[in-house]
Amino acid sequence: MTMSGAEMKRVTAAVPHEETDFVKAVMEHSDQLYHIAYSYLGNRNDALEALQEATCRAWVKRRTLKDPQAFKSWLIRILIYVCIDEQRRRKRAVPTAAENMMEPVIHNSTHTMEMQWALLQVKLKYRHVLLLKYYNDMTLAEIAVLLKKPEGTIKTWQHKGLKQLRMIMKNRGEWNEQ
Repeated sequence: MTMSGAEMKRVTAAVPHEETDFVKAVMEHSDQLYHIAYSYLGNRNDALEALQEATCRAWVKRRTLKDPQAFKSWLIRILIYVCIDEQRRRKRAVPTAAENMMEPVIHNSTHTMEMQWALLQVKLKYRHVLLLKYYNDMTLAEIAVLLKKPEGTIKTWQHKGLKQLRMIMKNRGEWNEQ
């Protein structure tokens, strides 16, 4: 199927290829992108760095976006991959004393820290759904589009993720009581 010149021009205009248009399109979603990165990484500096890296990757790959209407979900997907890469890097790296001192001390409640720990134990695909749904207020339909999965699959992953989370928290509670 070939597009006419007018159709091609309309599609090309909708994809933010020029730097100014691209920056405007990213800035339009910057709050949500930051919240997603923060929910994955747990601190401000890493979230901002991930957002910057995702923006750079998106700029480099901007011409591969086939559907301009999917810009936001495409950008969020890139951000999630950047966050996953950072989580993997963290597992391999041992922070130095100086790095530990740079991060501001945030007094999280014990419950919040336990929940963060428990979420890290949940299977990755289920964790994606739980983070996007409960920490970023996305609907299951939005998550389905973002992850390129049927909505029924996302509902199943949500159910299984919550079940895993309950089991982890229950077992953690039993372990703490001993």
